[in-house]
Amino acid sequence: MSDEVVLDLAEAEALAMRACLAAGAGEATARSLVDATLSAAIYGPAVLGFPHMVDYLDSFREGRINGDPTPTRARPYPAFFAADADRGIAQLGFDLAFDDLVAAARNFGLAVFTQTNSYTTGELGYYVRRLAGEGIVGIAATNANAMVVAKAGGPAVYSTNPMAFGFPLGEGALPLIIDQASSATAYVNIVAAAAEGRAILQGWAVDETGKDTQDAARALGGALLPFGGRKGANVALMVEMLSAGLSGGPWSLDTPSFREGSASPAVGLTIIAMMPGRTGDGLVERARRQADRLQSLGVFVPGVSVSGIDYPRPATEGLKVPRAVFEAVVKIAGA
Repeated sequence: MSDEVVLDLAEAEALAMRACLAAGAGEATARSLVDATLSAAIYGPAVLGFPHMVDYLDSFREGRINGDPTPTRARPYPAFFAADADRGIAQLGFDLAFDDLVAAARNFGLAVFTQTNSYTTGELGYYVRRLAGEGIVGIAATNANAMVVAKAGGPAVYSTNPMAFGFPLGEGALPLIIDQASSATAYVNIVAAAAEGRAILQGWAVDETGKDTQDAARALGGALLPFGGRKGANVALMVEMLSAGLSGGPWSLDTPSFREGSASPAVGLTIIAMMPGRTGDGLVERARRQADRLQSLGVFVPGVSVSGIDYPRPATEGLKVPRAVFEAVVKIAGA
């Protein structure tokens, strides 16, 4: 029996919707989460698609996510939106504000969306990919519960604090999408390695005693390391200020776990949307030529280069879901 199950897009969407509704999500929440999950499964790292969706399903059932929230949004400045997700998923609050955010960016050249009181944001590249689809440059930042040390031997003070950047490259072209953690690797990669009994790379994490470890299970009991030492820790701090600082959300040190307990992580998310120059400037086309130029020199351009990686995946090929994840989702869906 294969370790993977291949689903076509319609099957994957239907299964995900049934699972979300069965887990306690309302229709609007389920729709937003399914759209983000499928986007991650097609365009982002596969681990942030259906495998991470299981975290959401568990959290609906265990009370960490409000399945039927009423997000609120204020507009204290003409191009600044401040939202409260009402303990729901971050994607729903973003979806509800999306049209206004895009309109403000086109009107003012720049707009900011900041949100607090949500569950973990999922694939951060999803938000800037949505903006890139509208021809808008985007930067996104978020935090979660503390799991990254500033230096080996110290306490965990930051989350993986990811950041994402998207730049549209014109009609018919995939946008440039950078989505990476401030830690040496994403937390979901440690979880996946532990579940599969695989070793992790040296320099990714420390164990509960603060010593470097390649044992994923011990890393889960310890903490992750920032990429690039102190420079990575500085980036994590910058992301913390953009996400928790601007939104008023909890600092990573004060954020409940997104995988256990019944308290909402209530995390922050900040997205900056920018127009790529004036109409007629040709800056998008210029950027596309530069991306092509870099690829011709052997440079990997995130979101654009596809050689040697598994994404983006053509929808016609179907979505590969680890069998254990598929069975967990089917069980929740009651299928």
